[in-house]
Amino acid sequence: MSVTRIFLVRHGATVLSAEDRFAGSTDVELSDEGRMQARRLGARLAAEGIAAVYASPMRRTRETAALAAASNRLEMQVRDGLREIDHGRWEQMTRAEVEERYTVEYSSWEADPFTFAPVGGESGIAVLARALPVLREVVVGHAGEKVLVVSHKATIRLLISSLLGIDERGYRDRLDQSPCCLNILDFKDPVRARLMLFNDVSHYAGYSTSPKASLSKWWDVADRSPSGDADRGR
Repeated sequence: MSVTRIFLVRHGATVLSAEDRFAGSTDVELSDEGRMQARRLGARLAAEGIAAVYASPMRRTRETAALAAASNRLEMQVRDGLREIDHGRWEQMTRAEVEERYTVEYSSWEADPFTFAPVGGESGIAVLARALPVLREVVVGHAGEKVLVVSHKATIRLLISSLLGIDERGYRDRLDQSPCCLNILDFKDPVRARLMLFNDVSHYAGYSTSPKASLSKWWDVADRSPSGDADRGR
């Protein structure tokens, strides 16, 4: 049976992600650093023989996909299901601002971001319900091929949690995704995936100044090491 390989990539750095702001449904562009990260990923993937490129409709993902697949000269296919989680009325606010203004709502989301959603936003369940069918479509439509899929932090963590049987309620505590990181998933059929690479940024290590983010407030409290930063949740 042939193996379908998915290069699952988070978009590169943006100005809002560097400012620790919720920007799931906010359509921001890549920063100069994000473009550098995507170009270096493109150099890494140039010899892979990628057969198709998919991206969410957001500018940051489409630009990342275009730069990462520049040498392949493929027409990008946009899928709405790959977009990032919508944080509703929290959009463009910092985590500190959200905690202060919507204390109860934020506490409920921290406790269970899979089933709970802020006012006007999406739960993890809603994100997975639209993203997982898109990934299945890609795997079915490109059997035995290599495909680049560019999406977002929370969306990718939810997909990987579901495929590997990790409790999705803990996706923010247990999984991280750095800007323009590379994950590799091999599929023998649409439901059996093997994780071959996770959150890898070796293509731009040493060239980037993006801050190292941790996972969630729970993780920040548990890990008081100097490198512990706030999770953007995007």
